[in-house]
Amino acid sequence: MATRKQPIPGSRARDHVKRDAEVMSPSYTRSYPFVMDRGKGSLVWDVDGTQFIDFTAGIAVTATGHCHPEVVQAIKDQADKFVHMSGTDFYYSLQTELAEKITSLVPGKEPKQVFFTNSGTEAVEAAFKLARYSTGCSRMIAFIGAFHGRSMGALSLTASKYVHRAGFSPLVPGVTHVPYGYCYRCAYNLEYPSCDVYCVKYIEETLFRRLVSPEEVAAIFVEPIQGEGGYVVPPPLYHPRLFELSDKYDILLVDDEIQTGMGRTGKMFAIEHWGVVPEIVCIAKGIASGMPLGAMVAKKRQMTWPSGAHANTFGGNPISCAAALATIRLIEGGYMQNAARMGERFAERLKRMQPEHRSMGDVRGLGLMVGIELVKDRDTKEPAADLREAVVQKCFERGLLILGCGMSTARFMPALSITADLVDAGLDVFEEALTEAEREV
Repeated sequence: MATRKQPIPGSRARDHVKRDAEVMSPSYTRSYPFVMDRGKGSLVWDVDGTQFIDFTAGIAVTATGHCHPEVVQAIKDQADKFVHMSGTDFYYSLQTELAEKITSLVPGKEPKQVFFTNSGTEAVEAAFKLARYSTGCSRMIAFIGAFHGRSMGALSLTASKYVHRAGFSPLVPGVTHVPYGYCYRCAYNLEYPSCDVYCVKYIEETLFRRLVSPEEVAAIFVEPIQGEGGYVVPPPLYHPRLFELSDKYDILLVDDEIQTGMGRTGKMFAIEHWGVVPEIVCIAKGIASGMPLGAMVAKKRQMTWPSGAHANTFGGNPISCAAALATIRLIEGGYMQNAARMGERFAERLKRMQPEHRSMGDVRGLGLMVGIELVKDRDTKEPAADLREAVVQKCFERGLLILGCGMSTARFMPALSITADLVDAGLDVFEEALTEAEREV
């Protein structure tokens, strides 16, 4: 269990928050005043020495846990050799080795090539540009609730919160958003499977007939499970139907695995749960256990752009590549399987908890990507955003770090290495926090 040495936050944390406010951009989103000092596995300590259980993994980034010794050693070993030599202008073996490994892991047997980036939004930007270049088409389709990043192209695809977009218009033109396969809140008020996956049929039957010619569409950008949009898991036939649609009209299917990939859902990439092979895959977050790295992976036949068309000074940094290779070894060596097991443990406990809490409207997820949508009433499904915020805060005060997403979802995304005892201890804290928040809100 997490332990507290003094009230949370302590005096050092409070002082740091004041200093931070003077010099840091107000655009940052801080849910509560956790000021980290150190971490080990799924435990973290703040600057006052208070221990917390971490169900965030730095927003699904520290896949192998904080400061895994094998990852740390890989970083140290590479730092002793060289820290930087831009991979878009020079060669080094680590970058090639990592690209070979990634192309062997991404679904599909066709040859693939990799463009390395520093982050997820850069991977999406690269995919956006490549899709336009390789197809000669300008339009894109994305989904309501999607989050693909905050740079201008990625932001134009994003549609999870208006605050992300407000004040930045005009965005990149040519992006059309349609409802996602969000069965709990179906945009068409239908039921699965009798709906025959109407949310995909709508694209062909309405969008392509009335608003957008499919011949002008370069790509469909989709998250296998919506992350920022609420940890929304689509129904079983959703992604196969979406793939059939994209294949029928020769539209590229771009799979955004930035939060879902690298073993988080119990498979290396979440799209594998649906047996779909996309044309382009975007990867970041958990790929290097906290070192900045992203990748855009495309089938080789799509990589038609010439030398100089797109580049990146720091993408594929050698230290990040070393960390990624160590991370992948650990994921393949058992952490991906642990994510599946611990995900089942989360789901079973939360399902048992649900009848005792009418605010728990929907429990969903795959592997260690678990969301609980909180509602004011299970029948009306009215979102309980205030309750969610209260629960997040009360968890922090009790020594558990969680975050929200969507309209009123609390999300759990711990390290893939998390142990059963920490899962149980964290969920004990969550239930205590939820019980108290339900009484007060």
